[in-house]
Amino acid sequence: MTLYITSLVFFLFINGTLQVKNRSSKVADRCFCKLNGEIDDCSCKVETLSVLNNNKIYPRIKSLLSRNYFRYFKVNLKKKCPFWHDDSRCALKDCHVDTCKEEEIPSAIKKGSSAYRYSEEAQKEESCAEEKELSALNTTISDESIQAFKDWKEHDESQDLFCDIDDESSADSEYVDLLLNPERYTGYKGESPHRIWRSIYQENCFKPQTEYIYGPSKSSSPLCLEKRAFHRLISGLHTSINIHLCADYLYQENLGYGMKAHWKPNVAEFQKRFDPQTSNGEGPQRLKNLFFTYLVELRAIAKAAPYLQEEDFFTADSDEDKDVRQGIDDLLNIISTFPDHFDESKLFAGNPNEAKLLKDEFRNHFRNVSRIMDCVGCDKCKLWGKLQTQGMGTALKILFSGDDIGPDSTVNAQQKKHFQLTRSEIVTLFNAFGRLSKSIHSLEMFKSLLSKS
Repeated sequence: MTLYITSLVFFLFINGTLQVKNRSSKVADRCFCKLNGEIDDCSCKVETLSVLNNNKIYPRIKSLLSRNYFRYFKVNLKKKCPFWHDDSRCALKDCHVDTCKEEEIPSAIKKGSSAYRYSEEAQKEESCAEEKELSALNTTISDESIQAFKDWKEHDESQDLFCDIDDESSADSEYVDLLLNPERYTGYKGESPHRIWRSIYQENCFKPQTEYIYGPSKSSSPLCLEKRAFHRLISGLHTSINIHLCADYLYQENLGYGMKAHWKPNVAEFQKRFDPQTSNGEGPQRLKNLFFTYLVELRAIAKAAPYLQEEDFFTADSDEDKDVRQGIDDLLNIISTFPDHFDESKLFAGNPNEAKLLKDEFRNHFRNVSRIMDCVGCDKCKLWGKLQTQGMGTALKILFSGDDIGPDSTVNAQQKKHFQLTRSEIVTLFNAFGRLSKSIHSLEMFKSLLSKS
């Protein structure tokens, strides 16, 4: 009898354990059910991109982003929300961004690489000449100048600028050390972040036009490739942000004499956001959209490779600058050998007049998205939202610049008359891509944790 009871208990224990493992396995299978095969509207496969990122790109981009050139980002976190009164600021201390003191910023980054290379005497002479010239103020503006301003405005509007970039000369712009202000869950939640994404998706993100036929039944007209691409880009960005919030989730620990904050992965939160049963069936597609966004930004870096290889990445620390240039060359060589890049020539390829209108609409929608980031109530979330949208905007600028577009086209330093990247654009391009790279790398961790939970 004792042997029977022991055997029964052992059977129930093993059977229960197997059922729990089976349920966990099913959760993992549900969340990751679309992470296989070709990425939508692309020939590249999810599995191929995962291997490339996790084994080759992620370790290199992670190392590069720890360098001074990439870790300091000048941003204006005090800009007013242009769309509504922002009355929902996050009061939690983990929403706060620690800005850098003046003496903490490498002087070459503050002054700009070209100015820093002049001798002190040359800078002094130039400063005196500028002071004499600027002290004699002339307020007259000729008719020719007024016309020139109009030409400049038309030229600026013709550029492929897909997002608003902060004026770095503004008194409200400050340098932030990105390593000291990591992207993670801060406790910012509720109506404010929901309003941000609701505004992005409902007002600025293309969606199918639904027509109601015969009462409750309905059909949706399919989106064109460009509008599908826009929606996937935004969804992929949103997914990446959510993965970071789940990977570094805020927990409060009661130590008896006070609360202590610490961060670790939150598997339940990841499941909530990406399990089809808790995400209205959309979670797996959101994860797949992450790979689309990654592929687009990967292609942008590949296209800009000749330009980037001519950059100095100057911070006045000769050893570090040398290491950064070597690291950039190493990363670009790996990216250039990837055989299945996104083909931007498929976008805006129809009737020229219709394509121009669609491209303008595409650009204006994305610029609105970048402006919405100034409505984020949490400073740390705003910082990373602004950085990543600017990085994506820089990627789009690269894709549609140069003498040609398509998987074999490039932009280089000889094209600077028509195409240039500021230090801020380069910093946001690499940091935004680094966020996507880390997100894809984190998926393996969550897959493992879900299977074990």
